[in-house]
Amino acid sequence: MEKAKKSTGLYWILFLVSVGVFFWVYQIGGGYCSMILPFNVTFFAMALDLM
Repeated sequence: MEKAKKSTGLYWILFLVSVGVFFWVYQIGGGYCSMILPFNVTFFAMALDLM
């Protein structure tokens, strides 16, 4: 069976937004930026179609 190609454009956009939020939180709160990492990793994995 062939697998249909999924559109990953939305996940790339969400990944880039989450990276931007990561650096924004880093400027404001420093250590609290680690709370954004799960979003970064999840959206990156979904953009690469690993999940």
